[in-house]
Amino acid sequence: MKLFILILLATMNTTIIYDFNKKSSKRDWRIIDDGVMGGISQGEFLIDSDGNGVFYGTISLENNGGFSSVRYQFDKILTNKDSKIIIRLKGDGKQYQFRIKDKFDSYYSYITTFETSGEWETIEIKLTDLYPSFRGQKLNLPNFNSNSFEEIVFLLGNKKKESFKLVLDKIELK
Repeated sequence: MKLFILILLATMNTTIIYDFNKKSSKRDWRIIDDGVMGGISQGEFLIDSDGNGVFYGTISLENNGGFSSVRYQFDKILTNKDSKIIIRLKGDGKQYQFRIKDKFDSYYSYITTFETSGEWETIEIKLTDLYPSFRGQKLNLPNFNSNSFEEIVFLLGNKKKESFKLVLDKIELK
C-alpha cells in the first residue's frame, strides 16, 4: 500500500505535454527549415504505424542552410524552479537541440542539446539549464526562470550535410 501511494504521489505532479498515439495528428506539429533564410534542408513529420511522432529529413549546407526543426505550440503550461522535461525517444546517434519559449511570440528561445544513442531512451532536461539564444547566438540574459512556457521545439543543426530521424513517444513536465 505504501508503494502504491508513493507511485501515485510521484505521478500526480506530471503534466503531459504530448503523448503520441495512433490517433495523434501530425498537424499539431509544424516544420521550420532553413528555407526561412534561403537554405534547402528538408524536414518532415509524421505519425508512424506504432503511433509515434517521427521527425526526419535531410540537412543541406547549401545557400547558408544547415537546420531543420519541428515545433509544437500549446496553451500555457505552468512550471516551478524544479521543473524538468522528460522525453521518451529513439534517436539516430546524433545531437539534437531542445528548445522552449516562455511565450510563443518571443523572438528568442531557451535551448540545450542532448545526445541520442540509437536506442529507446528517456532524456531528462532541467528547465533552469536552458539558456537564451537567438539565431545561434547565446544572449546575455539569465537561464530559463519563467513560471510557464508555450512552445517546444526539436532542432537538428550540426553543421553537417546529413539525414536524420528522431522518433518521439512521450513528452512530459515533471
